[in-house]
Amino acid sequence: MKWLLPFFCGLACGTVSAWGVGGGTLLLLVMTLFLGVDQRTAQGINLLFFLPTAASALFLHAKGGYLHKPTLKASIPAAVIAAALGAFLATGIDVAFLRKPFGIYLLASGVLLVWPKRKERNKKP
Repeated sequence: MKWLLPFFCGLACGTVSAWGVGGGTLLLLVMTLFLGVDQRTAQGINLLFFLPTAASALFLHAKGGYLHKPTLKASIPAAVIAAALGAFLATGIDVAFLRKPFGIYLLASGVLLVWPKRKERNKKP
């Protein structure tokens, strides 16, 4: 029965994520705040949660012809280097230090969702 709460949390976050809401961010919060998982482990689990979704989205976008191949070819090397550097840095930084910037990021994301930037209307002279 110990698996029941994590199972339903994962199910709920997966459902919300399928609706286009940040299910991965919610999963991170649930794991760190309610399930007692340390942040580094929760971020690794979140990445594993995200990879199948990203792979299927990439496949479907490629199948539909929605990928701009020159941009994709230019961005992949930079993304791989940045991901490797970020992973290397994250393993060497204390988890308590990582919580503060992550909390600030979540607060800023929440504020931007509540108060979105207004689109400027085309002004005709």
